Amino acid sequence: MHDVAMKSGLPSAAPAPSFDDPLGMLFACHRRIERQLATLARLQRHLPENGCDDDACAAARAILKYFDSAAPNHHADEEQSVFQRLAALRPPVAEVLVASLHVEHAALAERWNRLRPLLSGIAVGARAVLPPAEVEAITAAYATHIAREDGELIPLARAKLDPAALAAIGREMAARRGVAFEPETKR
Repeated sequence: MHDVAMKSGLPSAAPAPSFDDPLGMLFACHRRIERQLATLARLQRHLPENGCDDDACAAARAILKYFDSAAPNHHADEEQSVFQRLAALRPPVAEVLVASLHVEHAALAERWNRLRPLLSGIAVGARAVLPPAEVEAITAAYATHIAREDGELIPLARAKLDPAALAAIGREMAARRGVAFEPETKR
């Protein structure tokens, strides 16, 4: 199963956008979420036949690390930076979209909170079962959510937010990660 943690079956990622392109970073993060979910699905299929071997433990640890750190930052980037700015536009352009995406974020967090203890057990070799229904549920929920954000939120933000707002979003995203942000134009 050495490929459980490494190969997603998805095309290899292009170089990640910088904080100068915060909406591009959100889009790229969606691809990373999809790769983690693909690893989760492979892990679920691997466990019944191979048990909680070293590869399974490593895959579970990688999934945990991603969804415990990068995913919360991603949701904060959207909720605190993008949603807030779209909601502040007059006339309001995204009230229904933003409200429904907030609800979806809460539902995704709830699904993760149910899945996390199962993965924690696998990560330490104490559990060798991952219910297919849990994996399918979180994967389907993220697929629907990502499609809405890629198809509605990001294009709307590109169309409605000015360069100053996008630069502020990039700075906020960098700050959430404890990274210094220096725009490309000033380097």
